[in-house]
Amino acid sequence: MLTLGIETSCDETAAAVVRDGRAVLSSVVASQADLHAQFGGVVPEVASRRHMELICPVVEQALSQAQAQLGQMDAIAVTQGPGLIGSLLVGMSAAKAYAYALRKPLVAVNHVEGHVYANYLNGGEMQCPAVCLVASGGHSDIVFIEQPGVYKILGWTRDDAAGEALDKVARLLGLGWPGGPAIEACAKEGDAHAFDLPRASFPGSFDFSFSGPKTAVARLWQACRRSAELGAPGEGPCRGAVADVAASFQEAVVDALVGHTRKAAAWAGARELLLAGGVASNALLRQRVAAAAAELGLPFRCPPTWLCTDNAAMIAAAGYHALQRRGPDSLDVDTFSALPLAQHI
Repeated sequence: MLTLGIETSCDETAAAVVRDGRAVLSSVVASQADLHAQFGGVVPEVASRRHMELICPVVEQALSQAQAQLGQMDAIAVTQGPGLIGSLLVGMSAAKAYAYALRKPLVAVNHVEGHVYANYLNGGEMQCPAVCLVASGGHSDIVFIEQPGVYKILGWTRDDAAGEALDKVARLLGLGWPGGPAIEACAKEGDAHAFDLPRASFPGSFDFSFSGPKTAVARLWQACRRSAELGAPGEGPCRGAVADVAASFQEAVVDALVGHTRKAAAWAGARELLLAGGVASNALLRQRVAAAAAELGLPFRCPPTWLCTDNAAMIAAAGYHALQRRGPDSLDVDTFSALPLAQHI
């Protein structure tokens, strides 16, 4: 069974062809990073207009790479939300048009569920119950997978998502955008224990908060600037104190993500521990979550980095499994900028 996946939740226009929810025959991602870098972040209107220009060529390229014809697709899977509503509408409109013209089933997919299923595109079976940390620019969720398609949220962020916090601190330090890779690169030259940044803790909860360390960095930056320790933003950004600040902030974010996820997995009696989302590309986070899984005696899964960031292969995989469980969606299905995967318990 061939599934065409379409993903346009933010600033990547993506399409992929996946066989039987497992084998990635093609995955094409047209990034808008260079377009939005000049603004220091994603501009929703600019993103949606660019999606309109790219969506058909990207789908055609995905089909070409898969050596398949549009008429050979057995289902169309598309991101329904959460995300930027203008961007989501472009992908959903295209998916509906393809499904209608081909008379093929349409499957609307939650973006976070797509990240979860990215873990199984390399093979393997889901061992339930499982716990997955989904960390990205828009999400910091600890997902409890009771069984395929049955989820609960054990913890989520009460303010910024991890990737969003990294973006904001990178901008503050003059490191550019996107912030996650910039912070990681700069941190390699710094001391992760140079500054003791706060970690939020909520009794009886696995929730995150990154406003504390982010505010601490802002105050630290101001103090260091006043004492002329850092110089102007953008001048030698990976030397001296800036690298130490980047390393210390990365340490604070990773420490919080791993610590809460480890506790949640132990509490839930998980049989495997998963990591997904754009921030899962961070090498330190991957190492620490793998180590936590080993301490708990659990198998650890994390997609390759090219499947961590937003892509359509994960949407096709999640769509394939959703179609088997619940059947297709109607062509009047809507998109939602806020779309919780499950209830927070």
